Amino acid sequence: MEFATIDEQDLEDKKILVRVDINSPIDPKTSEILDDTRIRSHIPTIKSLSIGKTILIAHQSRPGLEDFTTLEAHARRLQEISRLKVRYVDDIFGSAARKAISELENGEVLMLENVRLCSEEVSDTVIKKSPKEQSKTLMVRKLSSYVDFYINDAFAVSHRNQPSIVAFPYVLPSCAGKLMEKEVKTLSRILNNRENPVFIFGGAKVKDSLKVMERLLDNGKVEKILTAGLVATVFLAAKGYTIGSKNKKILEEKGLLELVDEARKLLEKYGEKIEIPVDLALLKNGARFEAPMDKLPDLKIMDIGIETIARYSTIIKKAKIAVLNGPSGMFEVSDFALGTEELVKAVAKSRCFSVLGGGHLSAVAKKLKLINDISYISTGGKATLSFLAGEKLPGIEALRRRK
Repeated sequence: MEFATIDEQDLEDKKILVRVDINSPIDPKTSEILDDTRIRSHIPTIKSLSIGKTILIAHQSRPGLEDFTTLEAHARRLQEISRLKVRYVDDIFGSAARKAISELENGEVLMLENVRLCSEEVSDTVIKKSPKEQSKTLMVRKLSSYVDFYINDAFAVSHRNQPSIVAFPYVLPSCAGKLMEKEVKTLSRILNNRENPVFIFGGAKVKDSLKVMERLLDNGKVEKILTAGLVATVFLAAKGYTIGSKNKKILEEKGLLELVDEARKLLEKYGEKIEIPVDLALLKNGARFEAPMDKLPDLKIMDIGIETIARYSTIIKKAKIAVLNGPSGMFEVSDFALGTEELVKAVAKSRCFSVLGGGHLSAVAKKLKLINDISYISTGGKATLSFLAGEKLPGIEALRRRK
């Protein structure tokens, strides 16, 4: 490996700061954690550190969103499923946090508060700085003086240039956690494979998706790109289809209209590689209504249509490697879960090496009882795509520099 791993370290009696990604779907009304897959994914790393004192630093959502909350429930859930002694403190680097760290015994785990409650972690000014400059932040200086070692096990956020991800390796001995190691090994296998993958881009992160698509296409590292979700809506507008005032307004409100020209350029240059829906499912009188692209009424787009599902499923069936990232539509609404569920089924039933990226799709695979039929479920969404596109992830680069 290009970075150090846990198995190479002597961590007995050490205070170990571990960046994890336990960002989970949460019911905004009850604050209940709806899916604990990401919490479970870090247990092998946490259990391997029982010879020392483990301090977890993590985030939940981001300021301003409904599911932005404390990590108290996450700490309880981690204790329930790991059967380890897990303490929680509603502080990040203040006196309460430092006192709790100093009181830890070997084998105990301490969950610090949501790191995104710290302005330095989310400040546009800070995240534009180098890891060296970020290491001067108050959070990094305070915490690094109370711990002996840093581990990054948060692959899913390692595409971000934030203090909790890139700064600690600059000032502390550091290595990758077991989940990070597993993610990089598995995704490197795809990256270095002679067979080009079929990528299915869904969800709402259109800007990120376009950036990754362009890199994949320019590098010739893709067999086909299938589009769904808001990604597909932007490409349909770029192709010249009338998407209707309701959908145009959604794109405008989300700042995505400006990406239509970018999508058009990709279609002009790589049109034969990019598939767009031939029909869509729309919301009509509270129910699912399907229509072909050339007869699209002015209704809200909610999912891909049955013809598109069949077309995409056929392409997936022929693939040697398939990477599915992001839902096909509003899968949370039962009438419009069809596209997302059928594409997950197609990937699971194919004989190819299959990868699901992001928490939404792992939840769908779990619901459909197809977890064991997927070759690999990555904890990352954008991080997975960026890695497979050959981009350097700041969190991984920080570990490599440290080694």
